[in-house]
Amino acid sequence: MKDSNPYLVPASIIVAGLLLALAIYFSDGTTTTSKSNNPNATSQQQESQDIKIEPVGQSDHIRGSFDAPVKIVEFSDLECPFCQKIHGTLQQVVDEYDGQVAWIYRHAPLASLHSKAQREAEASECAAELGGNDIFWAYIDRIFEITPANNGLLDSQLPEVAKFVGINVSEFNNCLESGKYADKVKAQLEDAFNAGLQGTPHSVVIAPNGELFPIVGAQSYETIKIVVDNALNN
Repeated sequence: MKDSNPYLVPASIIVAGLLLALAIYFSDGTTTTSKSNNPNATSQQQESQDIKIEPVGQSDHIRGSFDAPVKIVEFSDLECPFCQKIHGTLQQVVDEYDGQVAWIYRHAPLASLHSKAQREAEASECAAELGGNDIFWAYIDRIFEITPANNGLLDSQLPEVAKFVGINVSEFNNCLESGKYADKVKAQLEDAFNAGLQGTPHSVVIAPNGELFPIVGAQSYETIKIVVDNALNN
């Protein structure tokens, strides 16, 4: 053991630290899923013709005008910290484009990372059933306001949020315990994978001519604005 290099362990620690720092530096603000082959993919790395998405319809949860020329479909996980981050950014986009952009929310709970996200997604669907589109958005707004993310929200808080947004708690609990929206949430997750999801949040900008522009991760307002402006010019 006298021949062992006393600097080997410290050097290994330094190298590991540098690799971790680089990984953090180049992260694009995405909670990745095990189905991902390239967790650091960006919107420029995926051709629009490679993705498919279910058409936007009146049954979708829409913030903004259904007739807006540009639509942003966001696939989101209610326990994803990056989804929490982009939530306010997309609200800013809808507000500042004033009728030109609509935001469509679809579920993509990554159960392998956030075991609570599926149930929370179902809870939001119960909110929609009992209160309509505006209450759905109020419900997820409140979730993102109070959740610590990464499975930090307590199950007991779901009916509390329902009460906060004005839903009958007894009816909400009956709906949630029925599991009636489990299949809908899973179908939207499958739609997300078809749309190129490698992690959450994953958004797809739909231009007036139907062209699709994927946005991977919690991108900044400035980045999303570039994509939206490009879509408006198509």
